[in-house]
Amino acid sequence: MDSQLVPFVGTAVVIALTPGADTALVVRNALVAGAPAARRTALGTSTGLLVWGAASACGVAAVLNASAEVFTAVKLAGAAYLIWLGLQAVRHAGAHEPRGRARSGSPFRQGLFCNLLNPKAGIFFTALLPQFVSPQDPALLVSLLMTAIAAATALAWHSVYATVVPRAGDVLRRPRVRRALDRATGVVLIGLGVRVALTRR
Repeated sequence: MDSQLVPFVGTAVVIALTPGADTALVVRNALVAGAPAARRTALGTSTGLLVWGAASACGVAAVLNASAEVFTAVKLAGAAYLIWLGLQAVRHAGAHEPRGRARSGSPFRQGLFCNLLNPKAGIFFTALLPQFVSPQDPALLVSLLMTAIAAATALAWHSVYATVVPRAGDVLRRPRVRRALDRATGVVLIGLGVRVALTRR
């Protein structure tokens, strides 16, 4: 296990640094509702990773890989959710929102659903974890440990976004810039939703 831990941590860091729907949502909530809301969003996405990792360790997520119907249903639900969040961002671009609360609902719930409704996360864990588990290791325990490492790494990186984006300066608070950023983030979320909808296993 020890020999596999370092390369897994490196892999988890690379994955966390790769922008995706989770990152876009954290940035969006950092802009519209402030650092506390963005941190709760990050906690939600990381909780989703924990759920997917635990499901994968128990073999549940393998169902996604085995059943085209289940994969498609989860994929389309996730795509619809991302597109809805993107449309909300575009529609309310630049509008004032209470600090600490995103217009589209609980930041934690947004982050959780954004991650759970992405079937690629389940398949990712199903495919990745076995590569770092040796035959002599207790598979379930090691898989859960690596899942926790991946979730903690993602939480740490997204928390950086949550802290830095709201402090980026007065430029981001100007109404014109704020509207442009909201619209840009909304378009990114819509684009990610479309990409998820068109994704094949």
